[in-house]
Amino acid sequence: MNTPILALQAITKSIDPGTHRVDILRGIDLTIERGEFVAIMGASGSGKSTLLGLLAGLDTPTTGLIQLDGDEISRLGEDALAGIRGRKIGFVFQSYQLIPTLTAEENVLLPAELAGETGAELTTRAKALLDTVGLQNRHDHYPVQLSGGEQQRVALARAFMRKPPLLLADEPTGNLDSVNGRQILDLLLSLNRQEGATLVLVTHDRELADCATRIITLRDGVVVSDEKRAAQ
Repeated sequence: MNTPILALQAITKSIDPGTHRVDILRGIDLTIERGEFVAIMGASGSGKSTLLGLLAGLDTPTTGLIQLDGDEISRLGEDALAGIRGRKIGFVFQSYQLIPTLTAEENVLLPAELAGETGAELTTRAKALLDTVGLQNRHDHYPVQLSGGEQQRVALARAFMRKPPLLLADEPTGNLDSVNGRQILDLLLSLNRQEGATLVLVTHDRELADCATRIITLRDGVVVSDEKRAAQ
């Protein structure tokens, strides 16, 4: 039996600014299998972004356990978490997060370079990923020379550079018009299938969520529905 890519047990997250404690997540139990496409939905303040940050190892839970790819990460220090993120997680952000002084190809190569990886095969992969997302003639362009949709395509290619088993996306179409948003969704689905990565995204976009094989809805820090669906 395959180990789930993510397993959460009794996860809580609280903050205490000094006046009163705020409970953001309250007893989250989730298992996400390899290859799933999961959309996390909910109103503002429901805990979606906090949950995504915990899955990414960008934060630690107040109580509970998180396993990523079979490893317990809930109590690891930042250095260990950074290493795991570099090896096992790809990120796509609403605001693209590209380095403005690097070309599209250099932005895609960046995760590998930060991990100390070198070699002609990496450049070949970066070029191939840019071609896959439809940027065959944009390898040498800087972010300022690219449209919003093109910048998000670069971000997608970068997320898959090190072949992570898990891809996390935070409102990946939030800054795009409907046409570019649909194109990015199609690319996410295509890369998900080609690269075999599990895809977990936070979104307000019902059309995007309806393409997922599972929709998890949060309200006030708890899971109120968990719907598995047929692949689109």
